[in-house]
Amino acid sequence: MKLILKYLKRFILGGFMLYAYNLIALAFNITVPINLFTITTVGLLDIPGLLALVVIKIVGL
Repeated sequence: MKLILKYLKRFILGGFMLYAYNLIALAFNITVPINLFTITTVGLLDIPGLLALVVIKIVGL
């Protein structure tokens, strides 16, 4: 049960991180969509996951 709560907290934090990033990146037009895949990526990998999504967005993959 503790493991489930730990990952649930990480996914919620990942959603907030994506939202905060999108507020800042809106001026540069490099926003990352907020969906299940991106929240899972940021939730599990934290800042490196967010940076990876930004790089993928910039490169255009």
